[in-house]
Amino acid sequence: MQNKMTRRRFVGVVGGCAAAAALVLGLAACGAAPSATQGSGSAEASDAAETVVFTDSAGRDVEVPAHVDKVVPSGHTATQVLITIAPEKLAGLSQELTEEQRVYLGDRVSADLPVLGAAFGAKGDLNKEAVAATGAQLIVDTGEYKEGMKEDLDALQEQLGIPVVFIETKLDEWPAAYRMLGELLGVKDRGEKLAAYCDTAYSEVSQVMDKIPEDQRVCVLYCLGAGGTNVIARGSFQANVVDMLANNVAVVDSPSGKGNGNESSLEQIAAWNPDAILFGPDSIYETVSSDPAWQTLPAVQAGAVYKVPTEPYCWLNYPPTINQVLGMQWLARVLYPAQFEGKDGAYDVARSYYKTFYGYDLSQAEYDQLTGASVR
Repeated sequence: MQNKMTRRRFVGVVGGCAAAAALVLGLAACGAAPSATQGSGSAEASDAAETVVFTDSAGRDVEVPAHVDKVVPSGHTATQVLITIAPEKLAGLSQELTEEQRVYLGDRVSADLPVLGAAFGAKGDLNKEAVAATGAQLIVDTGEYKEGMKEDLDALQEQLGIPVVFIETKLDEWPAAYRMLGELLGVKDRGEKLAAYCDTAYSEVSQVMDKIPEDQRVCVLYCLGAGGTNVIARGSFQANVVDMLANNVAVVDSPSGKGNGNESSLEQIAAWNPDAILFGPDSIYETVSSDPAWQTLPAVQAGAVYKVPTEPYCWLNYPPTINQVLGMQWLARVLYPAQFEGKDGAYDVARSYYKTFYGYDLSQAEYDQLTGASVR
């Protein structure tokens, strides 16, 4: 069950808004248009030959440029998605890329792109003047559909004066999402390639999981934070992969949709008694096996502790976006290795993903470093 918390409204206020509005007046017009098939991602020619009507995942009919050369993401999830499908069209990033990320992304993402901030989320720090200065023709938002989203997207579109479209990216809907993006951005072949990859990956893992009864699935806990006691709770959008593949024992009253999960305690973790523990970014994977407090847990005693890789993005969540397609394939092999005998191993699927989505040749040594050599 997905988290249905209401999306935070876009409220960024940047000095010189009037100047920003003036800058964007020459950009493509936007607004409601004649209805198209809701949620289909369809595009119809409008009266102006330079635009088409695109129906996004929120059921909004948005007039967009027929040919998009410059696009900006609404935030961090959209940044990652656009890097995979059309990095050459990116006019800005939501946040600075780290040196570690650039190792894998290479020259796909220009080092000169401005940092624009994010429209939604806790900060809501999108710089409207900076967006206008990029000459962007379109803003793309991706993620989970939530109540109030249509109003948020319409408000952002009105404030910026350029079209804003939303593409929903549930774990089982990536093929459709990439096909919609391929049509929207004029890169249908690239969109189809990524869609086909996602379709194959999801089908393979789903077929394996269909053979494993619910009561025979591994009891898993995904821990984060400096002390390792924050958890990704069952039912949160961040837990998509863990919930699909395992019995996520982190059951709480109010699952957090944030990347740092829900606060917990070692006592509660002991009570949950997971069969396997995943440790996320900047957590205690390296030291947990020698920590007397954690050594009391059967999973730690059995060595069933795993490091979740984090470059160029965390494989399981934070943000919960296309990285989860890789994480889904990797974690399935971590938890159920016997089910994948005769198929590509964990390193093989990681290498294929990096090549397909980033154009990067991942070596065995790099994979071992990313995973802590815990799963080969």
